[in-house]
Amino acid sequence: MPTITIDPVTRIEGHAKITLQLDEQGEVQDARFHVTQVRGFEKLCEGRPFTEMPALMARICGICPTSHLLASSKACDDIMAVRIPETAEKLRRIMNLAQIIQSHALSFFYLSSPDFLLGMDADPEERNIMGLVRKHPQMARDGIQLRQFGQRVLETLGGKRIHPGWIVPGGVSHPLQAEQRDQILAMIPEATRITRNALSWFKGQIENFRTEIRSFANFPSMFLAMANDANQFSAYTGWLRFINSNLEIVADHITGADYLNYIGESCNEDSYLKSTYFKPLGLKQGVYRVGPLARLNMCRTAGTPMADEELAEFRELERRSVWSSFYYHYARLIEILFSIERMNTLLNDPEILGKNVRAHASPNKYEGVGILEAPRGTLIHHYHIDENGLIKSANMVIASGHNNEAMNHGVLQVARQFVKGKTLHQGMLNRVEAVIRCFDPCLSCSTHAAGMMPLDIQLIAPDGEVIDRLVR
Repeated sequence: MPTITIDPVTRIEGHAKITLQLDEQGEVQDARFHVTQVRGFEKLCEGRPFTEMPALMARICGICPTSHLLASSKACDDIMAVRIPETAEKLRRIMNLAQIIQSHALSFFYLSSPDFLLGMDADPEERNIMGLVRKHPQMARDGIQLRQFGQRVLETLGGKRIHPGWIVPGGVSHPLQAEQRDQILAMIPEATRITRNALSWFKGQIENFRTEIRSFANFPSMFLAMANDANQFSAYTGWLRFINSNLEIVADHITGADYLNYIGESCNEDSYLKSTYFKPLGLKQGVYRVGPLARLNMCRTAGTPMADEELAEFRELERRSVWSSFYYHYARLIEILFSIERMNTLLNDPEILGKNVRAHASPNKYEGVGILEAPRGTLIHHYHIDENGLIKSANMVIASGHNNEAMNHGVLQVARQFVKGKTLHQGMLNRVEAVIRCFDPCLSCSTHAAGMMPLDIQLIAPDGEVIDRLVR
């Protein structure tokens, strides 16, 4: 059976490839997304003191270290059985919001906007961030500045943009100072302007991508995200909730203590990325999605004025929940706007400069689970310790694992829509890659170089003859 291999998948964070299986008429029969690297952090941390876990787990990723830092700290809080001070929780929330802003800005402006601004069919030598700088310099500057805003907040609070050590078991290591707060507040108006301009521009482009919207992982599925009593956007506290494609609740009030009753994990022979599924329905029927699209489908309101206006428009896209994964891009911009507004509110809270920011305790439990919403979706850290406080086992359920089956479904759907006949062209295959970029998978700490990416695609007949070849 003829096979097309796309290796590597470009403009994503990490290393992966896609294989497409064709029949003799050139029609796509199957498609798979393969993650080709292994990290091994779950084993590396065994035997380490649980208090080291936040700093160690931050090293999992150079793009979203704060997400792992926060989830790990929450698991350690659970092991110590402490309630962290209110000021510390608010400061942690600000860090999480800053992480969402900088990561979403990277995904939208750096990795995906070349497809929107330069075209899905553009020459790959131009269809990248450097081509964007040359042809659309203002959009490129805005993207760089918005991501820089998120990174500066992380640096102001945590001391470093990457792997900050400020978040610790029990809270944060030291209080926020008034001058630091004021520095962040001074940057908020410009970040707001950039985000609103990007939203206005993107909404005007939607009609140009109707074919992609119809086929980019556009299918009914369940969604998973954190929820709360107010049914508002929740990224740091709350419980887990599954809803179906009609926005009906399937399972609710899922806590760290019982997530394993609802979320199963399956290993794949052709990928180092595990697949998670809704355990009561099994692997085939229990496909769900996480991340910005899931969170906006889950909440009734965002909880901030400008984001709620945008969310109301977002809901007009469909009469039910929004299914097309192309709209992950739209959802990211709304989440950036919410994060900026919510950050502004938290920084203007008088308690944000409080001095009580850490609870101290020894282990009071042998098990702890930390859950939060990372930029790409629900993140779970689950630790077991021994009587000496050393890690016996660790399980980390990452957003890209939650989305793995949905990504495979999307690759097949897009390939069947666009890969036709016995000839290949760049735009055809770029769309197969672009559906993966909708999910913004975080597969490792690395990012790709701009410009010329190595790519060798061969279309092979059943008798082994090379029918067509595309090399860059």
